[in-house]
Amino acid sequence: MPSAILGYISVIDAMNRFIGRIAMYLIFVLIAVLLWSSVSKVFLTPTMWTLETAQFVMVAYFVLGGPYSIQMGSNVRMDLFYGDWSPKTKAWVDAFTVFFLIFYLGVLLYGGLVSTAYSLGYFGDEPFHFFLNLVVTFFTEGPEAAADTFGFLERSPTAWRPWLWPIKVVLCLGVLLMILQSLAEFFRDIGRLRGVLD
Repeated sequence: MPSAILGYISVIDAMNRFIGRIAMYLIFVLIAVLLWSSVSKVFLTPTMWTLETAQFVMVAYFVLGGPYSIQMGSNVRMDLFYGDWSPKTKAWVDAFTVFFLIFYLGVLLYGGLVSTAYSLGYFGDEPFHFFLNLVVTFFTEGPEAAADTFGFLERSPTAWRPWLWPIKVVLCLGVLLMILQSLAEFFRDIGRLRGVLD
């Protein structure tokens, strides 16, 4: 296999391992938020922010841990026949079925980008043009000019009313990392079939 592909596999694996190992500690943040929610409801005035914060932390936990889960092979799969197959047959099937996963993640990423653009105040039908313009404006004119391209920032319709763009950005980042990890797994399966990787 070309060294560029082997380098891609090792870089993506290292990056997603690092992010996944950090993301797994978000479970303790989630526990702390839910514990505070319980304590405040019993002994103090109930807080408005705990439910949505717990939801946002849970999304970040699952989405940022997803690529690491794919890398470790701990994602859920139908093991009725798969467990009895040889490593080469598993590599063949995985190399084929990963395209269904990549297609699904691509659709999910597109929807996430459209939703993120909407949450930043863009109501048109070309979200990629909006993000390209945002990046170009940021690097040519600075952060303040880029912030001026935002419209009305979407907020949650609850009493706390947090902005929704931060969690939508995290969702898009996590899905992008899953696509990159899925491609790395595809290359790894090709390497197994060629006898280069084990």
